[in-house]
Amino acid sequence: MVLAAAGCAHNEDMRQSTSNTSVGPDESDPVTLARVTGKTGGDLVLRRVGAHYEIYSNGVFLMDTRDGTSEREMVRASLAALAPGRSLARVLIGGLGVGFSAREALDHPRVARVDVVELEPLVIDWHEEELGEAAGYVHRDPRCRVHNADIVTWLEETVKAPEPPRYEVICLDTDNGPDWTVADNNERLYQQDGLEQLSRILAPGGVLSFWSANTVPAFEELLRSRFTRVEIIEVPVARGVPDVVYLAGRPHDTAG
Repeated sequence: MVLAAAGCAHNEDMRQSTSNTSVGPDESDPVTLARVTGKTGGDLVLRRVGAHYEIYSNGVFLMDTRDGTSEREMVRASLAALAPGRSLARVLIGGLGVGFSAREALDHPRVARVDVVELEPLVIDWHEEELGEAAGYVHRDPRCRVHNADIVTWLEETVKAPEPPRYEVICLDTDNGPDWTVADNNERLYQQDGLEQLSRILAPGGVLSFWSANTVPAFEELLRSRFTRVEIIEVPVARGVPDVVYLAGRPHDTAG
């Protein structure tokens, strides 16, 4: 998850669930570990609550290390959608966050390399310290490369390269969803131009996936207009509507 300009939060009901859940004896005293100004100018906070870590932006809960089910499912489902026997997959993940998506990819036997694009340099630094324990210090794995960049800008520059990289799996856990971006610039990822750029770095037979806190019919319609394979996966959460993973493959212009 890229924070601020590309950062994932759980849906509103899940945020309320986290804050209202009965607190155990080991979670009674939240400790603020860091408070910084993020790249988009917001207040970015890392807290430890018992054995877990939480990240807030401008007082709004973004994510924590308590679960991560839907983030992991996004990666698992994307890799499972590849053709049988395909190995040495290259995976691009939009957003480092607490590291669950990157860890899921690195632990998968079909994955050879993981590139992560993270906007916030302090989030990357936090992974060198306590936060890194949650996902096993993913950035230290020699197969993992973390790029400190805005995902939209990185994508625009990457597709202009003479020989841009190609990925078997692209997972964008960059916002709360296509209709709930955490930075205006990120809206481009869910529009025609953004999908075109993502398709240009998607390897033949590859899978593109998006995390969302809710269903977005207009986005599903756009995906179906551009890809021959589209799947919607709902992941139940503790409260409220399910998280949603959108999978897309075989852009129409390459389907034949």
